[in-house]
Amino acid sequence: MTVTHGRPMTAEITDILVAHCGLDADAAARAPAASLEELGMDSLALLELSAVVADRWQVSIPEQAGQLSIPAVADLVARRTDPPGHTENSVVIDAPLALVWDVTNDVTNWTELFTEYAVVEILHRDGHTVRFRLTMYPDENGVAWSWVSERTADPVSRQVRAHRVETGPFEYMRIHWRYTEEADGTRMAWTQDFAMKPTAPVDNVAMTERINTNSVIQLAVIKDRVERIARQREEQDRLDAGGQDRPAAGDAQDRVVAGDASTGAGDE
Repeated sequence: MTVTHGRPMTAEITDILVAHCGLDADAAARAPAASLEELGMDSLALLELSAVVADRWQVSIPEQAGQLSIPAVADLVARRTDPPGHTENSVVIDAPLALVWDVTNDVTNWTELFTEYAVVEILHRDGHTVRFRLTMYPDENGVAWSWVSERTADPVSRQVRAHRVETGPFEYMRIHWRYTEEADGTRMAWTQDFAMKPTAPVDNVAMTERINTNSVIQLAVIKDRVERIARQREEQDRLDAGGQDRPAAGDAQDRVVAGDASTGAGDE
């Protein structure tokens, strides 16, 4: 439900129509799905509604608003008063770019790379594009959130574009991963653009805060795990250079690495 100043937006729009446009409140209550025109709102009433909404929320209502129901008008206003979400987070990992790319782009091993994913199921591959289902560990209410995402990696530019196919509470979720070499290692950056559905339990502002908080946590985890792999690789290279036998494979962190070019993101 869309809420503004502690009240449902539908109630706000209804109050405006009753107070300024001559709407019969009882008629509106009896037919919540009726359009404004069906509720008797003429062009003058719609102009008055538009003026009040513009003054209160700095939002314009289209001329076709008469064909919309009160909840539909409320959703339209809410979307325009709640700008889309946008987050940018990054971390510098003390490891070669090629290693960071390989480890973080191996979607099949995200359960070992992230702390939030319980299951990863690959649904389809086509070149550098992969479609997959992510299932999280159950939350405090025992709900295991799950959705399908698709991502396309560009090994030349070291960038990845991804989006949710099953959007759930999001109207859309798009993620851009970028990898660049720096003096201290490899910077991995996540940019996320999204918008919540009017029926979502949180709005864009609240989700932005959640994503920023979680991204910091997951980036720190990834940094630690990839740097550990880098140290293991360096130590093994020294052992190999010294002519010693390579120890048997089996370390859980070492298994994270794979040659897949599909990539992954914290809130994919």
